[in-house]
Amino acid sequence: MPDARAALGKGAPAGATMKRFRDRRHVPYGAAEMFKLVGDVESYPKFVPLCEGMRVRRRTPLGDGIEIVVAEMQVGFKAICERYTSRVTCDAPKLEVRVEYLDGPFKRLESLWTFRDEPPTAPGGKRSCIDFFITYEFKSVALGLLMGAMFDAAFHKYAQAFVDRAGKVYGRAEGGAQPLVERS
Repeated sequence: MPDARAALGKGAPAGATMKRFRDRRHVPYGAAEMFKLVGDVESYPKFVPLCEGMRVRRRTPLGDGIEIVVAEMQVGFKAICERYTSRVTCDAPKLEVRVEYLDGPFKRLESLWTFRDEPPTAPGGKRSCIDFFITYEFKSVALGLLMGAMFDAAFHKYAQAFVDRAGKVYGRAEGGAQPLVERS
């Protein structure tokens, strides 16, 4: 699989305030099922850490299984509340969800989800690998200091939030298989 950073099209070195996180998991659900959960941005307030609200501004089907969603997400913790707008490209043939920052408190925010089916561990079961990569930097150093640790903690929980959501939407996997986690 290609390096997620290269897939995002960014080769510039990270600054001191640039944050990067990658989480790869092998889960007992199909790649298409996990793709569908990540692409369902309207449901994020139900389970995504720090997401307090989501408003889809525009949804544009491009054909061939590709859809672009422009959405505004409200994130917060206690008295801190921020909104940002992103373009979410859901590419069903590639089983990729790419998020590109448009407006809000960030200088930069990009993420990439990829999904790949794997051989199941039990007959009739499902298994896939989900890979989540995010890079972000706040516009304001002060806001970065105030919210940075909170965002770091939330992004470390993102992939697991989707795995937990899959259990609620699709039911528990046969045999109670646990996801295997690789982080970098």
